[in-house]
Amino acid sequence: MTLKVIGAGLGRTGTMSLKLALERLGLGPCYHMAELIMNPERTPLWIAAADGKPDWEAVFAGYSSTTDYPACLYWRELAAAYPNAKVILTKRDREKWFESTQATIFSDAMTARILGSPIEPFFRRTVWRDFGDRIHDRAFMTAYFDEHNAAVEDGFASKRLLVYDVAEGWGPLCEFLDVPVPDSPYPKVNSREEMQARMANAGDTDDLQAAARQHLRDAQQKH
Repeated sequence: MTLKVIGAGLGRTGTMSLKLALERLGLGPCYHMAELIMNPERTPLWIAAADGKPDWEAVFAGYSSTTDYPACLYWRELAAAYPNAKVILTKRDREKWFESTQATIFSDAMTARILGSPIEPFFRRTVWRDFGDRIHDRAFMTAYFDEHNAAVEDGFASKRLLVYDVAEGWGPLCEFLDVPVPDSPYPKVNSREEMQARMANAGDTDDLQAAARQHLRDAQQKH
């Protein structure tokens, strides 16, 4: 199995909804941070990638597409490794993105669950690698968001890249991937409130894994 779609959008840009949409379109399973939390045995592979020694075939064994962290940070490497894969950049308003991250994936509650856990080295080497102590700095983070998106947009010809707001629904996505539009509604999941309830309030690493599993099950059942 080889990657057919590479999600380059940062977390909290509709990446869980995109994961479910790609799977609905037959381009799954789709690798997402939730997959890593549920199956942390792949974290050494990501740390090796951070050290410049990636084994992408092992990282994505069994997957046809990817969205969210940590893969979105390696969009250049993945695009080179999978030259026939299409790239999707999910975007949203940068201020709303920042506020969403602070309430969920970059909240103090989530950070406290990760620090001292077996997955802390992975987060430090990948998800947190560019932020240092500025993860709560609005100006820095929104500038980072803009710079990331601009780099992706500048990195590809239009026929390979879709710049996409998930609020646009099936139309642009299906046209880009050249697949029929499903009869069912486009997935709309992983709201700030859902994420806070399921993830940020988990008690420890095992609870975080259980929360990720339940969150994904709920999202799949919802759609």
